[in-house]
Parts: sequence; structure tokens; C-alpha cells
Amino acid sequence: MRIGLVLALATVFAASFALAQGDARRSGYQDMGPALQKMQDDDTGNPAMLFVQAGATAWSEKAGAAGKSCGDCHGDVAASMKGVAARYPASAPGVEGLVDLEDRINLCRTTRQQAPAFPAESDTLLALSALIALQSRGLPITPPDDPKLAAARAMGAELYGRRQGQLNLSCANCHDDNAGRKLAGATIPQAHPTGYPVYRLEWQALGSLKRRLRNCVVGMRAEAWPAGSPEYLALEAYLMGRARGMAMDAPGVRP
Repeated sequence: MRIGLVLALATVFAASFALAQGDARRSGYQDMGPALQKMQDDDTGNPAMLFVQAGATAWSEKAGAAGKSCGDCHGDVAASMKGVAARYPASAPGVEGLVDLEDRINLCRTTRQQAPAFPAESDTLLALSALIALQSRGLPITPPDDPKLAAARAMGAELYGRRQGQLNLSCANCHDDNAGRKLAGATIPQAHPTGYPVYRLEWQALGSLKRRLRNCVVGMRAEAWPAGSPEYLALEAYLMGRARGMAMDAPGVRP
């Protein structure tokens, strides 16, 4: 049996066990139809795995004035990155606020490799994110116990419940009040970020959680926050806190 299928089955088992223990939370994976679940479960059919392959190449490429690769510092990705993606956003040395996984990759690139940061949503940044996230597949989301996270979660909770835009909607109106119902033919999920970065069929590309959050804000007919705004990190911190203990299934496939 392929390793990818084993890990996918472990993810489903973990989610089923949580429900059996009275946990009513559902991941976006659980709300998808059988065809999309099958696409995600099969590593030969999951389009996000093409990015993982590119990430494996980028992991070993030397870059910048330091002439170092990710592997030169961290060694084998499977051993060194196990569970890492499940802990972000988090604090980072020399950074005042929080960073998410993409930010942390760029921080290593600029400080350790002494190379220019990858642009947001660039293929190589997403590829490295997908590679690292894969090492947490089947593991529980475990946000660190950090005072900075508490403040960010409080901000994120306020943003999640705030009505905005021409439609006068909040995140909670869709993902809490109407979770499980249909919108444009797709099931509205409970907003548990277990699969990011995800390959969305709507995008025909891999994208980060920040991209999805921006899409939601625009969908409410509100003005999206500028790239790099603390609002995105606050929402990420809040959503990961909501999903604490749920199994990671990244890199995921979504409608």
C-alpha cells in the first residue's frame, strides 16, 4: 500500500475518532464529495503533489550569498520538518510579531541564505510550503502556548465575527451559521485550515491560507487588506486555534 494512502487513511481515522469523542468539528476534506476526496487521497492524482516535487528540488538548491540550501541547515526534510507546519503562526527570532509558515521560509531565505525573499504566492514559496506541510499530514494541529498568539487570536476572533462589506456579512455568518449548506454548488465548510496550502479547482493552482482569506473578504464585497497586513496573521492564528487537535491533511484539494 502506498505511503500516501496510508497517511490519508490515518487522517480520516483521526477525524472520525474526534467525532466519536463528541467533537462536532469537520474539516473541509470531510465536507467534500467522494470524487474530490479520492483525488486528494491519491498522491499520483493530487495536483498539489506536483508542487511538493518542486519543493523537494528547491529544498536542496543552494541559493544566495551564503551558498546554502535548506537541507544544509535542516537536513532531511521528513525528519526535520515533521509537525512544523501544524505549529504556525508562531514567534520567530528577531521578529516582533508573528510569522506564518510562508513568512518563516522567507525569513530563513533572507537571513540564512542571504537571498531575496520569494514573492507572495510565488510557485517556489508555495512549493516549499507544500513540501513542509506534507511532513505534518495526519498529525494534530498544535499551536504553541505563546502570549503573542493570545493577542493575535483575540484580534482574529473579532475580525471573524465582524460584519463588513456591501453584503454586511462576517466570516461567522457563512462558516458558523450556515456551515454544511450549499453555496454555488459547494458545501460551506466550518473554516478549519487543516489542508493549507491547498490546490483549489476554482484557482487551478495551489494557494496559501492568506489567499483564501483575501478571496473571502472580496467575496463579502469588502476592501481586502494590503498584503502583509496583521489582519491576515490574526485570522490565521484564530483559525488554527479553533482547529487545535484536528488532523492536518495538507497539501489538500478543495473545490
